[in-house]
Amino acid sequence: MIEILRPAEVAQARHTGGLVADILQTLKSRSLVGTNLLDIDAWTEAMIAEAGAQSCYVEYAPSFGRGPFGHYICTAVNDAVLHGMPHDYTLADGDLLTLDLAVTHGGVAADAAISFIVGDARLTDGAESAAMIEATERALTAGIAAAGPGARLGDISHAIGSVLTAAGYSINTDFGGHGIGSTMHQDPHIPNTGRPGRGYRLRPGLLLALEPWVMADTDQLVTDADGWTLRSATGCRTAHSEHTIAITEDGSEILTVEQRAVR
Repeated sequence: MIEILRPAEVAQARHTGGLVADILQTLKSRSLVGTNLLDIDAWTEAMIAEAGAQSCYVEYAPSFGRGPFGHYICTAVNDAVLHGMPHDYTLADGDLLTLDLAVTHGGVAADAAISFIVGDARLTDGAESAAMIEATERALTAGIAAAGPGARLGDISHAIGSVLTAAGYSINTDFGGHGIGSTMHQDPHIPNTGRPGRGYRLRPGLLLALEPWVMADTDQLVTDADGWTLRSATGCRTAHSEHTIAITEDGSEILTVEQRAVR
């Protein structure tokens, strides 16, 4: 199903998107050396509840997972890149952490992800990790710039893929961006590479979650025993950036931007 939101629903999506961005930035500030991933999950649960919102993850049980996810945020460390299930792990200097969060508030969902280095990046391959994070951020910016009324999904995919390929990364197309609205995952699927001028024509009121992600030296994934966490097949580091956007009458609008401090 491809859902087109009414103006009032897009306005609600701005509020939900701001909440997601605020929570992510608060978690980033708290994710220090010595922080446990389970603490991050507990903080997320508390902030969602305080906002009167609902988690998109706790009961999430798609065909590719193993039962309900059962947690409030995805926490992917180093070689993990997608669907990172929080577990008893304490962050160390130089860890590359990705936080991926989706919530629903007022009947509309928003989804975003950030990657960053914890503590002292000099203790690991900090420059390489920073370059990979920056490449996903630039690809996300390019994808957003390509989105607007009348554009095609392939225009977004091509813009994202061109940046990632030029940066030297191979691209996995099994998982990518997606439509979003009253539920977290909707059609259309948005691969992180593609041909311009192809695919669904974008319309005002369409919400999309764009999420470029890469692995340093492979495009192959393996799944943890938890049935959820996806890692690079070679054990290399990974990065992931995501925003929810709305297609407007004259372009696109990023919805997952900070609006207030959540502490």
